[in-house]
Amino acid sequence: MNDDHADLKTSSAPYRAEASEAGNHDGNPKPKKKICCACPETKQARDSCIAERGEEACRDLIEAHKACLRAEGFNVPL
Repeated sequence: MNDDHADLKTSSAPYRAEASEAGNHDGNPKPKKKICCACPETKQARDSCIAERGEEACRDLIEAHKACLRAEGFNVPL
């Protein structure tokens, strides 16, 4: 079994994040974690808010999580 993750593509609603060996389009280095394990604090806050209040009421937390993922090296659209 090959564990090479150079072509890793992970999707998560409502956006798609991609990691490549060369880094992302912003020139950030390749992520060191899988997207599911990156930014646990913002992910938990986002998920709790969406479950309790709905997606529309949680835009600020969604954007904060996206910003955290970008800082970790994931290519997350604006």
